[in-house]
Amino acid sequence: MLAKPKLYLETTIPSYLVSKPSRDLRLAADQEQTVEWWEEHRGRFEIFVSAVVLREVSKGNPEMSQKRIDALSGIPLLSPTEESEELTIRLLEEVVPANAADDAAHIAIATVHGIDFLLTWNCKHINNRYTTRKIEECCQKMGFTCPVIATPTELMEIGL
Repeated sequence: MLAKPKLYLETTIPSYLVSKPSRDLRLAADQEQTVEWWEEHRGRFEIFVSAVVLREVSKGNPEMSQKRIDALSGIPLLSPTEESEELTIRLLEEVVPANAADDAAHIAIATVHGIDFLLTWNCKHINNRYTTRKIEECCQKMGFTCPVIATPTELMEIGL
């Protein structure tokens, strides 16, 4: 039996999963796609998060925070390493703005741990054409292979 691909859940995934449906139609569609992916497709992956995700989902409204934490219950935690710290710094120097240090940490932790997919709705600092190319180049310069960065919709479109 083939091993399942490894997938890192960035913070936007549990946030979209448990949040109240948005009045913004595009955001509501993304939330719906997240729920569909979670219910029908997550079993195809070995899923991981990091302490960065847990810290971020713990912020905000206590009731919603608890729902996000509960959704992640039982998911293995990836620890930061010296290499992921170095890659985070390099990403901040070359690609990701300083005010998005947690985004750089998500990418670095997933990359250093050999994760196959990084699942996110963060299309500002992580999942956009310009940024992903720069992220991949930065990871390669440090000797790592960047995970495929995708939204739930993108993974479902390719059958994953």
